[in-house]
Amino acid sequence: MKAEIVTIGDEILIGQIVDTNSVFISKELNKIGVSVHQITSIQDDREHILQTLGEASSRADIIIITGGLGPTKDDITKKCLCEFFDDTLVKNDKVLHHIEELFKKYIDTPISDLNREQAMLPSKAVALHNEYGTAAGMWFKKGNQVFVSMPGVPYEMRGLMEHEIIPRIMTEFSRPVILHKTVITLGLGESAIAERIEAWEDQLPAHIKLAYLPNLGRVRLRLSARGTDHKELEDAIDEQIIELRKLIGDIMYGFEDDDPVEMVIARLLEKNKWTLSTAESCTGGRLASRFTEAPGSSKTFKGSVVCYATQSKIDLLEVPENLIKEKSVVSAEVARAMAEGARKKFNTDFALSTTGNAGPEKGDSEAEVGTVFMGLATPGETLAFEFMFSNHREKVIGKTVNKSLQILLEQLLKLQSTD
Repeated sequence: MKAEIVTIGDEILIGQIVDTNSVFISKELNKIGVSVHQITSIQDDREHILQTLGEASSRADIIIITGGLGPTKDDITKKCLCEFFDDTLVKNDKVLHHIEELFKKYIDTPISDLNREQAMLPSKAVALHNEYGTAAGMWFKKGNQVFVSMPGVPYEMRGLMEHEIIPRIMTEFSRPVILHKTVITLGLGESAIAERIEAWEDQLPAHIKLAYLPNLGRVRLRLSARGTDHKELEDAIDEQIIELRKLIGDIMYGFEDDDPVEMVIARLLEKNKWTLSTAESCTGGRLASRFTEAPGSSKTFKGSVVCYATQSKIDLLEVPENLIKEKSVVSAEVARAMAEGARKKFNTDFALSTTGNAGPEKGDSEAEVGTVFMGLATPGETLAFEFMFSNHREKVIGKTVNKSLQILLEQLLKLQSTD
């Protein structure tokens, strides 16, 4: 069962927006056994749209189109679909009523003729209810193929996928079972992991595939299985993960469908009635951002100081000026002092600090670009860790955040195990 996604809109091609729609659609299709074989982004151009639809129909069973359904003249998808299917636009009273109700309830501006024209749909299309917007989705059948058109607004597209498109595909098509399980590892690089698990990887059954997905200090290992029996595939993957854990259990912290590491940390903190604060220099608040993404994080995370400039470390965290002069602002000693300063300032059980040279220039320290120190103040001691990550700024910052989370998690688990 093959699908192809076509995104329509100049805004994607000129880099004005990121195509997150295709990511979401691909994941949802994969969950129900539909493989996406190609994703194509094209302009709002009649010839280009028609050519792409023709090419996609030669490759895929399901063609999913997003974008180009707005009320303005540059939105030409419906007209192109009419041309492709040799169809005409007709008024859909149900869609018109929905548009009028949306304007009455939620939209301050008066409804215009352009808005009402969005109720004009190809006669051969089944209208799909768009709960959150004025552009209806459309479902076309052509032989054994299905073409689906949706608006490009992400939350509207997601609503249509969840409530209309996925249920229809599941009813319309017999599909294979595709299962993925992704192991998250921390602290070891892709090649080092590959060496550890080489023999295990070589003996994987033919219907189970392994993919390495490295990203800034963490590597995801995705096991994918394809077949006809969901339970058999699930059991087969679980058996392989048991063997995998024997080889890399020390660097495995969970699975991609589980909560992210910061949520695991939050649960550990709450369970043990511990609190946390951060003092960030080179990471510029990104650690704090990770900790505060989850609802209820204020129970355990008490605050952060982003002390980017050297003087702010002195003024806000009481890092001794002579220590900075003697050891450098990028040093183990300063990382420890920052963590201790944050722990004192916020009166927390733990405090995590980062200081380093992310580049491209060295700043107030002579340490090489990529040098990072992390400090962790605990109820019993204050630790410091040194790393050399990269000469690329974003890579240094991303690795620092991920490594800081790993260090904190490991220390919390150690302390919990000794209680």
